[in-house]
Amino acid sequence: MTPILVLCDDKWHPAAVARTGLTALGDAEFSFDWIEDARDWSAQRMANYPMTVLVKANNVSSTDTTPWMTDDVQAAFLAYVRRGNGLLAIHNGTAGYLDAGVLRGLLGGVFVRHPPQCPVTVEPRSGHPLTAGSAPFTLKDEHYFMALDDAEADLFLTTTSEYGTRAGGWTRSEGKGRVCVLTPGHNVEVWLHPAYQALIRNALRWSGQQPTAHP
Repeated sequence: MTPILVLCDDKWHPAAVARTGLTALGDAEFSFDWIEDARDWSAQRMANYPMTVLVKANNVSSTDTTPWMTDDVQAAFLAYVRRGNGLLAIHNGTAGYLDAGVLRGLLGGVFVRHPPQCPVTVEPRSGHPLTAGSAPFTLKDEHYFMALDDAEADLFLTTTSEYGTRAGGWTRSEGKGRVCVLTPGHNVEVWLHPAYQALIRNALRWSGQQPTAHP
């Protein structure tokens, strides 16, 4: 079982959404430890996990909107991945970091804005290893408009609404480690959709450098 550290909870995104969505994967393959208040995070604590999931905007907690992604924290994330660990940023894990240059570079891009919630179609790229077991689906969500900075990132997911088509998921490598970004997921119904559960599971396996599918 792979131990995974999850950073979640901010003013706009309650921790319960990520907790519900990730625990729905089941406990046979992954075990999750949770940090909701960024003051409980440390580079030393994160180093105990081969994988970290970032589902926290740049707020200390849901009641403290102080930015937590300092220069030192950014440097710790970069070093963590370069050593060979995995990082998966889901939805709000890309939000509030436009000016966090080191983390933005590590992720390969960040959230810019979103229109009002609307039906969003999530479209996995056919034949890509990270989309195995998934399929297109449409649900009400925040349609994230992303600044995708890394031209070499491997785009495997797009999102489409009445506002156009945007990058919805990509991977990149950094040093010995791997980074994955998934942008859907404001509402728990998105997390729990079987096609999105498959994407999350594949992203966890890939980022943790495990096979994306069982034999």
